Amino acid sequence: MPCDLMLIAYDGSENAKRAITYAGRFLSADRAVVLTAWEPMVRQAARLSGLSGVMQPEWVPDDEIEDIAYVDARATNAEGVRLAELAGLNAEARTAECTTTIWNAIVDCADELDVDIIVAGTRGATGIRALLHSSVADAVLKHCHRPVLLVPPGKESSNRAP
Repeated sequence: MPCDLMLIAYDGSENAKRAITYAGRFLSADRAVVLTAWEPMVRQAARLSGLSGVMQPEWVPDDEIEDIAYVDARATNAEGVRLAELAGLNAEARTAECTTTIWNAIVDCADELDVDIIVAGTRGATGIRALLHSSVADAVLKHCHRPVLLVPPGKESSNRAP
């Protein structure tokens, strides 16, 4: 029996593509929302300049020019929807602007849509790399109160040098 609604977190990575493949293979849903979370360029620039210790310039984006991060997110999302449809899922597109973190945008969207399950790929980081760089998938799992299907990278992905 299929669930009503699944949410697939999609960022265009090979691991996200793998997660879509497995969602289509193992899960059945009436609807599958493919979500791509994105952060506006002005916030990315502010965060990066703050991390570098450089004084942040007074940069105000032109309202008539579409944010390149949003354009990229829409293109990435369209690719995810196409892959989900090829995997046999009844997919629809959705993007979410991040106001805090990527994982928070995913959890908030899942709550807003009241999804039955969240699907995400993992980076497969281990050891010190896993300690230094927390995973979006791990944070979703820790902060979400819904079932989550986490798909690890394949053997070839995990054996690659950084």
